[in-house]
Amino acid sequence: MVNVDRHARHLLLPEVGIDGQRRIHQASVLIIGAGGLGSPVAMYLAAAGVGRIGLVDDDKVDLSNLQRQLLHGTEDVGRPKVASAQETLLGIDPDVRVEIHHTRLSPDNALALMDAGWDIVVDGTDNLPTRYLIDDACALLGVPWVYGSVFRFEGQVTVFGHNGGPRYRDLFPVAPPPGAVQGCNEAGVLGVLPGLVGTLQATEVLKTIVGLGPSLSGRLLVIDAMDMAFRHLRFEADPQRPEVTDLRAAAAMMNDPAWCVPRLSDQTAEQSNMAGAAAGTMMQSVDMAQLLERRNSGWNPFILDVRSDEEHAAGHVASCGLQVPHTDVVAELANLPTDGDIVVHCRSGMRSQMAIMMLIQAGVDANRLYNLDGGINAWSAAKPDEIIQ
Repeated sequence: MVNVDRHARHLLLPEVGIDGQRRIHQASVLIIGAGGLGSPVAMYLAAAGVGRIGLVDDDKVDLSNLQRQLLHGTEDVGRPKVASAQETLLGIDPDVRVEIHHTRLSPDNALALMDAGWDIVVDGTDNLPTRYLIDDACALLGVPWVYGSVFRFEGQVTVFGHNGGPRYRDLFPVAPPPGAVQGCNEAGVLGVLPGLVGTLQATEVLKTIVGLGPSLSGRLLVIDAMDMAFRHLRFEADPQRPEVTDLRAAAAMMNDPAWCVPRLSDQTAEQSNMAGAAAGTMMQSVDMAQLLERRNSGWNPFILDVRSDEEHAAGHVASCGLQVPHTDVVAELANLPTDGDIVVHCRSGMRSQMAIMMLIQAGVDANRLYNLDGGINAWSAAKPDEIIQ
Protein backbone atom coordinates (compact mmCIF):
# COMPACT_ATOMS: atom_id res chain seq x y z
CA MET A 1 0.00 0.00 0.00
CA VAL A 2 1.34 3.45 -0.94
CA ASN A 3 2.17 5.74 1.98
CA VAL A 4 0.74 9.01 0.70
CA ASP A 5 2.57 11.22 3.18
CA ARG A 6 5.95 9.59 2.69
CA HIS A 7 5.81 9.68 -1.11
CA ALA A 8 3.86 12.90 -1.59
CA ARG A 9 6.50 14.46 -3.84
CA HIS A 10 6.33 11.51 -6.22
CA LEU A 11 2.55 11.69 -6.26
CA LEU A 12 2.75 15.31 -7.37
CA LEU A 13 4.66 14.30 -10.51
CA PRO A 14 2.20 13.64 -13.36
CA GLU A 15 4.71 11.19 -14.84
CA VAL A 16 4.63 9.12 -11.63
CA GLY A 17 1.44 9.77 -9.68
CA ILE A 18 -0.38 7.13 -7.68
CA ASP A 19 -0.11 4.47 -10.40
CA GLY A 20 3.63 4.94 -10.80
CA GLN A 21 4.21 4.93 -7.06
CA ARG A 22 2.16 1.75 -6.79
CA ARG A 23 4.43 0.14 -9.40
CA ILE A 24 7.46 1.26 -7.37
CA HIS A 25 5.93 -0.23 -4.22
CA GLN A 26 5.29 -3.53 -6.01
CA ALA A 27 8.75 -3.71 -7.59
CA SER A 28 11.57 -6.07 -6.64
CA VAL A 29 15.20 -5.01 -7.21
CA LEU A 30 18.30 -7.13 -6.61
CA ILE A 31 21.56 -5.27 -5.95
CA ILE A 32 24.83 -7.16 -6.39
CA GLY A 33 27.28 -5.46 -4.03
CA ALA A 34 26.67 -3.35 -0.91
CA GLY A 35 29.67 -1.07 -1.34
CA GLY A 36 30.39 2.21 -3.09
CA LEU A 37 27.74 1.89 -5.80
CA GLY A 38 25.34 -0.31 -3.89
CA SER A 39 25.08 2.27 -1.09
CA PRO A 40 23.43 5.14 -3.01
CA VAL A 41 21.41 2.76 -5.16
CA ALA A 42 19.94 0.93 -2.16
CA MET A 43 19.34 4.06 -0.10
CA TYR A 44 17.55 5.94 -2.87
CA LEU A 45 15.46 2.93 -3.88
CA ALA A 46 14.41 2.41 -0.27
CA ALA A 47 13.57 6.10 0.06
CA ALA A 48 11.59 5.92 -3.20
CA GLY A 49 9.46 3.12 -1.76
CA VAL A 50 10.66 0.08 -3.71
CA GLY A 51 8.81 -2.69 -1.92
CA ARG A 52 11.42 -5.44 -2.07
CA ILE A 53 15.19 -4.96 -2.19
CA GLY A 54 17.73 -7.79 -2.28
CA LEU A 55 21.41 -7.42 -1.42
CA VAL A 56 24.18 -9.86 -2.32
CA ASP A 57 27.63 -9.30 -0.79
CA ASP A 58 30.03 -11.51 1.19
CA ASP A 59 32.22 -8.67 2.49
CA LYS A 60 32.54 -7.13 5.93
CA VAL A 61 32.73 -3.40 6.60
CA ASP A 62 36.29 -2.05 6.68
CA LEU A 63 37.35 1.39 7.88
CA SER A 64 38.63 2.23 4.38
CA ASN A 65 35.09 1.72 3.01
CA LEU A 66 33.58 4.61 4.91
CA GLN A 67 34.99 7.26 2.58
CA ARG A 68 32.21 6.45 0.09
CA GLN A 69 30.04 3.53 1.30
CA LEU A 70 27.33 5.47 3.12
CA LEU A 71 25.26 2.41 3.98
CA HIS A 72 27.73 1.81 6.79
CA GLY A 73 29.09 3.75 9.76
CA THR A 74 32.12 3.54 12.03
CA GLU A 75 30.24 1.33 14.48
CA ASP A 76 29.66 -1.19 11.67
CA VAL A 77 33.34 -1.95 11.06
CA GLY A 78 33.74 -5.73 11.14
CA ARG A 79 30.04 -6.45 10.52
CA PRO A 80 28.77 -8.12 7.34
CA LYS A 81 27.92 -5.38 4.87
CA VAL A 82 24.52 -6.85 4.10
CA ALA A 83 23.57 -6.77 7.80
CA SER A 84 24.66 -3.16 8.16
CA ALA A 85 22.90 -2.27 4.92
CA GLN A 86 19.66 -3.93 5.97
CA GLU A 87 19.64 -1.95 9.21
CA THR A 88 20.24 1.32 7.37
CA LEU A 89 17.55 0.68 4.77
CA LEU A 90 14.95 -0.26 7.35
CA GLY A 91 15.84 2.95 9.15
CA ILE A 92 14.95 4.85 5.99
CA ASP A 93 11.66 2.99 5.49
CA PRO A 94 10.65 0.16 7.83
CA ASP A 95 8.00 -0.96 5.33
CA VAL A 96 10.63 -1.98 2.75
CA ARG A 97 11.29 -5.70 2.59
CA VAL A 98 15.08 -6.14 2.61
CA GLU A 99 16.41 -9.62 1.76
CA ILE A 100 20.10 -10.17 2.41
CA HIS A 101 22.46 -12.82 1.08
CA HIS A 102 25.86 -12.87 2.78
CA THR A 103 27.52 -14.71 -0.08
CA ARG A 104 29.55 -14.09 -3.19
CA LEU A 105 27.77 -14.28 -6.53
CA SER A 106 29.12 -17.29 -8.43
CA PRO A 107 28.16 -19.53 -11.34
CA ASP A 108 26.86 -22.03 -8.77
CA ASN A 109 24.36 -19.69 -7.13
CA ALA A 110 23.71 -16.94 -9.69
CA LEU A 111 20.57 -18.40 -11.24
CA ALA A 112 19.07 -19.35 -7.89
CA LEU A 113 19.72 -15.90 -6.43
CA MET A 114 18.57 -14.01 -9.49
CA ASP A 115 15.57 -16.17 -10.40
CA ALA A 116 13.48 -15.07 -7.44
CA GLY A 117 10.98 -12.68 -8.93
CA TRP A 118 13.35 -9.75 -9.40
CA ASP A 119 12.19 -7.13 -11.88
CA ILE A 120 15.64 -5.62 -12.37
CA VAL A 121 19.22 -6.27 -11.23
CA VAL A 122 21.76 -3.60 -10.31
CA ASP A 123 25.52 -4.06 -10.73
CA GLY A 124 27.69 -2.79 -7.90
CA THR A 125 30.59 -5.17 -8.54
CA ASP A 126 34.29 -4.64 -9.12
CA ASN A 127 35.54 -7.17 -11.67
CA LEU A 128 34.93 -8.26 -15.26
CA PRO A 129 34.16 -11.96 -14.76
CA THR A 130 31.30 -11.14 -12.38
CA ARG A 131 29.82 -8.70 -14.88
CA TYR A 132 29.85 -11.35 -17.60
CA LEU A 133 28.17 -13.70 -15.13
CA ILE A 134 25.46 -11.12 -14.34
CA ASP A 135 24.90 -10.48 -18.05
CA ASP A 136 24.62 -14.16 -18.94
CA ALA A 137 22.33 -14.95 -15.99
CA CYS A 138 20.09 -11.98 -16.79
CA ALA A 139 19.97 -13.06 -20.45
CA LEU A 140 18.82 -16.53 -19.44
CA LEU A 141 16.21 -15.13 -17.04
CA GLY A 142 15.04 -12.27 -19.26
CA VAL A 143 15.80 -9.66 -16.59
CA PRO A 144 17.29 -6.22 -17.38
CA TRP A 145 20.23 -4.90 -15.37
CA VAL A 146 21.77 -1.52 -14.68
CA TYR A 147 25.54 -1.31 -15.01
CA GLY A 148 27.78 1.17 -13.22
CA SER A 149 31.51 1.60 -12.74
CA VAL A 150 33.82 4.13 -11.11
CA PHE A 151 37.55 4.68 -11.37
CA ARG A 152 39.54 7.63 -10.02
CA PHE A 153 37.49 10.59 -11.34
CA GLU A 154 35.56 8.72 -14.04
CA GLY A 155 32.35 6.74 -14.16
CA GLN A 156 30.04 4.86 -16.51
CA VAL A 157 26.34 3.95 -16.46
CA THR A 158 24.06 2.10 -18.86
CA VAL A 159 21.18 -0.38 -18.95
CA PHE A 160 21.50 -3.84 -20.49
CA GLY A 161 18.76 -6.18 -21.70
CA HIS A 162 15.92 -3.67 -21.38
CA ASN A 163 12.98 -4.54 -23.65
CA GLY A 164 15.23 -6.73 -25.78
CA GLY A 165 17.94 -4.09 -25.94
CA PRO A 166 21.69 -4.75 -26.26
CA ARG A 167 23.63 -6.62 -23.62
CA TYR A 168 27.02 -6.32 -21.97
CA ARG A 169 28.43 -8.82 -24.45
CA ASP A 170 27.32 -6.54 -27.28
CA LEU A 171 29.29 -3.62 -25.88
CA PHE A 172 32.24 -5.75 -24.74
CA PRO A 173 32.18 -8.98 -26.79
CA VAL A 174 35.72 -10.05 -25.90
CA ALA A 175 37.52 -9.54 -22.61
CA PRO A 176 41.09 -8.25 -22.64
CA PRO A 177 43.98 -10.34 -21.34
CA PRO A 178 43.65 -10.67 -17.53
CA GLY A 179 46.91 -8.86 -16.84
CA ALA A 180 45.76 -5.83 -18.81
CA VAL A 181 43.05 -4.93 -16.30
CA GLN A 182 43.94 -3.00 -13.19
CA GLY A 183 42.89 -4.66 -9.96
CA CYS A 184 40.60 -2.89 -7.56
CA ASN A 185 43.47 -2.36 -5.12
CA GLU A 186 45.67 -0.51 -7.62
CA ALA A 187 43.97 2.88 -7.89
CA GLY A 188 41.85 5.31 -5.93
CA VAL A 189 38.46 6.84 -6.42
CA LEU A 190 37.04 10.26 -5.52
CA GLY A 191 34.74 9.51 -2.60
CA VAL A 192 31.69 11.29 -4.00
CA LEU A 193 31.92 9.67 -7.44
CA PRO A 194 30.18 6.38 -6.46
CA GLY A 195 27.39 8.54 -5.06
CA LEU A 196 27.01 10.30 -8.40
CA VAL A 197 27.13 7.11 -10.45
CA GLY A 198 24.97 5.13 -8.01
CA THR A 199 22.34 7.85 -8.00
CA LEU A 200 22.23 7.71 -11.80
CA GLN A 201 21.83 3.93 -11.58
CA ALA A 202 18.95 4.34 -9.15
CA THR A 203 17.38 6.86 -11.53
CA GLU A 204 17.47 4.32 -14.35
CA VAL A 205 15.96 1.67 -12.07
CA LEU A 206 13.02 3.91 -11.16
CA LYS A 207 12.51 4.97 -14.78
CA THR A 208 12.43 1.31 -15.80
CA ILE A 209 9.93 0.43 -13.07
CA VAL A 210 7.57 3.32 -13.80
CA GLY A 211 8.03 3.14 -17.58
CA LEU A 212 9.61 6.55 -18.06
CA GLY A 213 11.96 7.06 -20.96
CA PRO A 214 14.12 7.08 -22.79
CA SER A 215 16.40 4.84 -20.76
CA LEU A 216 20.16 4.52 -21.18
CA SER A 217 19.65 1.25 -23.05
CA GLY A 218 21.97 1.40 -26.06
CA ARG A 219 23.83 4.43 -24.66
CA LEU A 220 26.86 4.28 -22.40
CA LEU A 221 26.97 7.40 -20.25
CA VAL A 222 30.61 8.32 -19.57
CA ILE A 223 31.28 10.79 -16.76
CA ASP A 224 34.43 12.84 -16.22
CA ALA A 225 34.06 14.38 -12.76
CA MET A 226 37.27 16.36 -13.12
CA ASP A 227 35.85 18.34 -16.05
CA MET A 228 32.24 17.62 -14.98
CA ALA A 229 31.61 16.40 -18.52
CA PHE A 230 28.93 13.88 -19.51
CA ARG A 231 29.20 12.08 -22.86
CA HIS A 232 27.32 9.25 -24.56
CA LEU A 233 28.60 6.33 -26.60
CA ARG A 234 25.87 4.61 -28.60
CA PHE A 235 25.96 0.86 -29.13
CA GLU A 236 23.65 -1.74 -30.61
CA ALA A 237 22.91 -5.42 -30.29
CA ASP A 238 25.25 -7.54 -32.38
CA PRO A 239 23.17 -9.88 -34.57
CA GLN A 240 26.17 -12.23 -34.74
CA ARG A 241 26.53 -12.52 -30.97
CA PRO A 242 26.08 -16.16 -29.89
CA GLU A 243 22.95 -16.79 -27.86
CA VAL A 244 23.52 -17.45 -24.17
CA THR A 245 22.27 -20.94 -23.31
CA ASP A 246 24.09 -21.58 -20.02
CA LEU A 247 26.68 -20.13 -17.66
CA ARG A 248 29.64 -22.21 -18.82
CA ALA A 249 31.47 -19.34 -20.52
CA ALA A 250 31.09 -17.12 -17.46
CA ALA A 251 32.09 -19.98 -15.17
CA ALA A 252 35.27 -20.61 -17.17
CA MET A 253 36.21 -16.96 -16.80
CA MET A 254 35.38 -16.91 -13.08
CA ASN A 255 37.44 -20.04 -12.50
CA ASP A 256 40.44 -18.92 -14.57
CA PRO A 257 43.27 -18.34 -12.04
CA ALA A 258 44.70 -15.65 -14.34
CA TRP A 259 41.74 -13.44 -13.44
CA CYS A 260 41.76 -11.77 -10.05
CA VAL A 261 38.25 -12.38 -8.73
CA PRO A 262 38.83 -11.88 -5.01
CA ARG A 263 36.33 -12.89 -2.42
CA LEU A 264 34.65 -9.72 -1.35
CA SER A 265 35.77 -10.49 2.19
CA ASP A 266 39.42 -10.17 1.11
CA GLN A 267 40.24 -6.83 2.72
CA THR A 268 43.50 -6.48 0.80
CA ALA A 269 41.73 -6.62 -2.52
CA GLU A 270 38.86 -4.45 -1.31
CA GLN A 271 40.80 -1.27 -0.66
CA SER A 272 38.34 0.79 -2.69
CA ASN A 273 35.52 -1.59 -3.73
CA MET A 274 35.17 0.42 -6.89
CA ALA A 275 33.60 -0.93 -10.02
CA GLY A 276 36.62 0.17 -11.98
CA ALA A 277 36.41 1.93 -15.30
CA ALA A 278 39.58 0.13 -16.31
CA ALA A 279 37.70 -3.09 -15.79
CA GLY A 280 34.45 -1.62 -17.08
CA THR A 281 35.88 -0.45 -20.35
CA MET A 282 37.71 -3.74 -20.85
CA MET A 283 40.78 -2.16 -22.33
CA GLN A 284 44.48 -2.29 -21.83
CA SER A 285 46.11 0.74 -20.30
CA VAL A 286 49.67 1.97 -20.02
CA ASP A 287 51.06 4.76 -17.87
CA MET A 288 54.03 6.92 -18.81
CA ALA A 289 56.52 4.98 -16.71
CA GLN A 290 55.49 1.76 -18.45
CA LEU A 291 55.48 3.40 -21.87
CA LEU A 292 58.99 4.80 -21.41
CA GLU A 293 60.33 1.52 -20.05
CA ARG A 294 58.85 -0.51 -22.90
CA ARG A 295 59.94 2.04 -25.47
CA ASN A 296 63.51 1.78 -24.19
CA SER A 297 63.23 -1.97 -24.82
CA GLY A 298 62.24 -1.46 -28.45
CA TRP A 299 58.48 -0.97 -28.30
CA ASN A 300 57.39 1.48 -31.00
CA PRO A 301 53.60 1.88 -30.87
CA PHE A 302 51.61 4.09 -33.20
CA ILE A 303 50.48 7.25 -31.32
CA LEU A 304 46.85 8.27 -31.87
CA ASP A 305 45.75 11.66 -30.49
CA VAL A 306 41.96 11.88 -30.13
CA ARG A 307 41.74 15.46 -28.86
CA SER A 308 40.27 18.35 -30.81
CA ASP A 309 42.15 20.13 -33.58
CA GLU A 310 42.60 23.16 -31.33
CA GLU A 311 44.06 21.10 -28.49
CA HIS A 312 46.45 19.35 -30.86
CA ALA A 313 47.62 22.67 -32.29
CA ALA A 314 48.27 24.03 -28.79
CA GLY A 315 50.63 21.15 -27.99
CA HIS A 316 51.13 17.59 -29.17
CA VAL A 317 53.52 14.64 -28.98
CA ALA A 318 56.23 14.87 -31.63
CA SER A 319 55.83 11.21 -32.56
CA CYS A 320 52.04 11.47 -33.01
CA GLY A 321 51.01 9.37 -36.01
CA LEU A 322 47.45 10.67 -36.35
CA GLN A 323 45.21 13.25 -34.71
CA VAL A 324 41.44 12.99 -34.99
CA PRO A 325 38.66 13.98 -32.55
CA HIS A 326 37.46 10.91 -30.65
CA THR A 327 33.96 11.20 -32.16
CA ASP A 328 35.41 10.75 -35.66
CA VAL A 329 37.91 8.01 -34.95
CA VAL A 330 36.04 5.21 -36.76
CA ALA A 331 35.90 7.30 -39.94
CA GLU A 332 39.72 7.36 -39.90
CA LEU A 333 40.22 3.58 -39.67
CA ALA A 334 41.91 3.52 -43.08
CA ASN A 335 44.62 5.83 -41.73
CA LEU A 336 45.50 3.55 -38.82
CA PRO A 337 48.08 0.77 -39.13
CA THR A 338 46.65 -2.69 -39.68
CA ASP A 339 49.18 -4.34 -37.39
CA GLY A 340 51.28 -3.34 -34.41
CA ASP A 341 50.21 -1.65 -31.18
CA ILE A 342 48.40 1.68 -30.94
CA VAL A 343 48.60 3.99 -27.93
CA VAL A 344 45.57 6.27 -27.77
CA HIS A 345 45.62 9.47 -25.75
CA CYS A 346 43.53 12.56 -25.11
CA ARG A 347 44.05 15.23 -22.46
CA SER A 348 43.67 13.07 -19.34
CA GLY A 349 42.40 9.64 -20.42
CA MET A 350 38.61 9.85 -20.73
CA ARG A 351 37.98 10.54 -24.43
CA SER A 352 40.68 8.03 -25.35
CA GLN A 353 38.70 5.33 -23.53
CA MET A 354 35.66 6.18 -25.62
CA ALA A 355 37.75 6.16 -28.80
CA ILE A 356 39.12 2.71 -27.96
CA MET A 357 35.64 1.35 -27.35
CA MET A 358 34.55 2.68 -30.74
CA LEU A 359 37.58 1.10 -32.41
CA ILE A 360 36.91 -2.25 -30.75
CA GLN A 361 33.30 -2.08 -31.92
CA ALA A 362 34.58 -1.33 -35.43
CA GLY A 363 36.63 -4.53 -35.40
CA VAL A 364 40.08 -3.42 -34.26
CA ASP A 365 41.78 -6.08 -32.12
CA ALA A 366 41.50 -4.94 -28.49
CA ASN A 367 44.89 -6.49 -27.76
CA ARG A 368 46.54 -3.90 -30.03
CA LEU A 369 45.01 -0.89 -28.28
CA TYR A 370 46.38 0.85 -25.18
CA ASN A 371 44.84 3.76 -23.32
CA LEU A 372 47.45 6.21 -22.02
CA ASP A 373 46.68 6.91 -18.37
CA GLY A 374 46.80 10.64 -17.77
CA GLY A 375 46.88 11.49 -21.48
CA ILE A 376 48.91 14.39 -22.84
CA ASN A 377 49.14 15.84 -19.33
CA ALA A 378 51.10 12.81 -18.13
CA TRP A 379 53.30 12.82 -21.24
CA SER A 380 54.09 16.52 -20.84
CA ALA A 381 55.01 16.01 -17.19
CA ALA A 382 57.24 13.00 -17.87
CA LYS A 383 58.86 14.05 -21.19
CA PRO A 384 58.25 17.78 -21.86
CA ASP A 385 60.98 17.78 -24.51
CA GLU A 386 58.78 15.53 -26.66
CA ILE A 387 55.89 18.00 -26.76
CA ILE A 388 55.65 20.37 -29.71
CA GLN A 389 53.98 23.64 -28.76
